[in-house]
Amino acid sequence: MKQYCYHDSPIGTLLLIGKNGVLEKLHFPRSARNITIEHNWQEDCKSFLPVTDQLTAYFAGSLQTFTVQMHLEGTPFQQRVWKELRKIPYGKTASYGEIARRIGNPKACRAVGGANNKNPIPIIIPCHRVIGHDGSMAGFGGGLDLKKTLLQLEKAPVVSA
Repeated sequence: MKQYCYHDSPIGTLLLIGKNGVLEKLHFPRSARNITIEHNWQEDCKSFLPVTDQLTAYFAGSLQTFTVQMHLEGTPFQQRVWKELRKIPYGKTASYGEIARRIGNPKACRAVGGANNKNPIPIIIPCHRVIGHDGSMAGFGGGLDLKKTLLQLEKAPVVSA
């Protein structure tokens, strides 16, 4: 049975979804990707306590690397991209092209962008740290203002869009 929990954060209420305490999705409820809570899902914030504790520490500036249990469903390509995103250090950024080169497919910049767009666990899998090749802001499921806020929280270099 799926479980969910709403978590208040400095950027708004986040929706966490998973099973047996393993995080499967983190969602910005006000974004275009609204998720409907299914009637057979159970609200259970205790299961997500490790996640909410780490998110709280991240937003307080005292956590730079997440260690929560996650289950990610995606194509093998998406999985490679998401794994590489987790290697971008706190406070740093990487371009779509850099990520494509790191996964051994240097011409896959657009596909990296598509995988970023499908990232089921933003913030924890830091797709907000991926920027344009010229340092400019590029798409983010939570919106560019939120992306800029997250990068500023991490004191990462930010170029205006």
